[in-house]
Amino acid sequence: MNHESIQAYGLWGLAIVNSAIFILFALSFFKPKTDTDWRSFSAFSAFLIALFAEMYGFPLTIYLFSGWLQSHFPQVDWLSHDAGHLLEMMFGWESNPHFGPFHLLSFALIGAGFWLISKGWQELYTAQQTSALATRGLYARIQHPQYAGFILIMTGFLFQWLTLLTLGMYPILVYMYLTLAKNEEHTAEAEFGERWLQYAQVTPRFIPDWRRMFSRDR
Repeated sequence: MNHESIQAYGLWGLAIVNSAIFILFALSFFKPKTDTDWRSFSAFSAFLIALFAEMYGFPLTIYLFSGWLQSHFPQVDWLSHDAGHLLEMMFGWESNPHFGPFHLLSFALIGAGFWLISKGWQELYTAQQTSALATRGLYARIQHPQYAGFILIMTGFLFQWLTLLTLGMYPILVYMYLTLAKNEEHTAEAEFGERWLQYAQVTPRFIPDWRRMFSRDR
């Protein structure tokens, strides 16, 4: 066991700082207003806290599976911080895991998620100023860009630093966002009536219809 391995965890200050940075960053984009908004954001914050607690504090997942991991991947120093990138380690990425395929994919997903949240909020805010239904920009492609953004961010972090806690929380949070999306749809239908029904009929909830988009752009 080398000195670097010993010092890889127990860095609770870093866990707190990183959690705070990402939570405040997301808060500046999402800008929750209703009780429902705050509940969904609180659940997302709990996901981030659980993630960084294992990333810098105590590697619970590696500890619980240490016997299996050591027997199947004896070449890996599972006490090192790099070993926390489980997917890179298990698929044999021997170079710096920060430049591994799963890590790069995670950056793309996280970046796209924050962009969706930020851009979606701007477009929604513009529509709300005139009490109109948001149907332009991202909302012309999908009904719930902000919730899609949160799901992308969580998916990205799972690819980057897989843990038991975040893996267990992930389907719960996805279900929560799906439920919130349906509730918002009922509210929009009650407020906008036929206008909403026409919009919802041709606009997917979370995943754009790329074929329709490309055919429309021609």
